[in-house]
Amino acid sequence: MSLPPFDHDNQAKFVDPPNPAWSYCQAVDSTATGRAWQEGDEKGWKTINTAVSDRLYLYKLMISGIVPRPIAFVSTISDDGVENLAPFSWFNMVSNWPPIVAFTCSNGPTRIKDTTNNVKNGKGFTVNIISEPFVENANVTSLDAPPEFDEWSISGLTKVPSVHVKACRVKESAFSMECELFQAIDIVHPTSGECTATHILAHVKYIHVRNDMLNERGTVDITEFKPVSRLGDISYARVGDVFRISRPVWATEETNIQEAIHRL
Repeated sequence: MSLPPFDHDNQAKFVDPPNPAWSYCQAVDSTATGRAWQEGDEKGWKTINTAVSDRLYLYKLMISGIVPRPIAFVSTISDDGVENLAPFSWFNMVSNWPPIVAFTCSNGPTRIKDTTNNVKNGKGFTVNIISEPFVENANVTSLDAPPEFDEWSISGLTKVPSVHVKACRVKESAFSMECELFQAIDIVHPTSGECTATHILAHVKYIHVRNDMLNERGTVDITEFKPVSRLGDISYARVGDVFRISRPVWATEETNIQEAIHRL
């Protein structure tokens, strides 16, 4: 299949939200776009019982439906000094105080992932965010290499010494976090007793942000950052249209909310 080339000039831009005129209690099918979306319900539903479903099918289905997923690009170092670099898309922020992020390492049928073992050794690790210019470099580190192999060697990426942990951070990443293990939680299947994954809670000790990524408020400018995310199968995505929707506040919106409810 022939695909159009990647558009390097395209970048995230701010636009109006899908329904800027939305009001309290307004149904989804009150707009043409909403009605078109609701019409899909007429084709029925497929209901999957996970207890009797194929393990691989569940994986493919869930990663295609739980999207987009941010990616933790994790740098670790083993007890023997072997450095490891690998991406994980089961990743997100958990808390800002204490600053905690989390990612999950799935356990293969033959051995535990190097990252799972390394984060537990007390040397610390870094979690780096991937941007468009080096997504291929990051992707190659997902290679199923043996434990003694250093993924940095084929990535074309640059090591930068951390200020607090033993593991290096990725210089090309515009947002990197030095972390210590907060908690490792083994995910054990309730029926088989198999440990299928390990959920890592990481305490962020230091954050490194490139100055050209910061806006006047001191936060990251999404239009400059160009982060990528994971979708289903082997697909990645970039940030396209960005829209802002205010979070309602009860103290100022109670009257409007009550009036909308009474009109139903």
